[in-house]
Amino acid sequence: MASLTRKIISTALAGKVSAPYSQAIVADRTVYVSGCLGMDKDTLKLVPGGIVPETSQALKNLRTILEAADSGIDKVVKVTVFLGDIDDMPKFNEEYKKVFTHDFPARSCFAVANLPLKARVEIEAVALTGDVKTIST
Repeated sequence: MASLTRKIISTALAGKVSAPYSQAIVADRTVYVSGCLGMDKDTLKLVPGGIVPETSQALKNLRTILEAADSGIDKVVKVTVFLGDIDDMPKFNEEYKKVFTHDFPARSCFAVANLPLKARVEIEAVALTGDVKTIST
């Protein structure tokens, strides 16, 4: 039986915390990224200013983790978004479209009662590694 590789991804460039989870796991050619907050990598605190700067920072952290996993924003196939307030969705979408500019991944978005550190947004993703060809139908 052939074996698969399970690679644990950890980078201080995306605000590495000491909680019991991995920032991402690469299983074969699929990357599973844990929820990213709008956390400053140096202070490990949320960036101030609410949904817009938190979304921007969370997406930067997501990009950094993907790059550490030899993947990228263009290889994301699924995004799950957790919002502290569903009314923040229009502002979230404006920031999201600055990063995901075309060939959007599949996405779910939920309003939740509470997020870690009282964050306004948390973003997790599933992506691919290697050569990826996108076909639109």
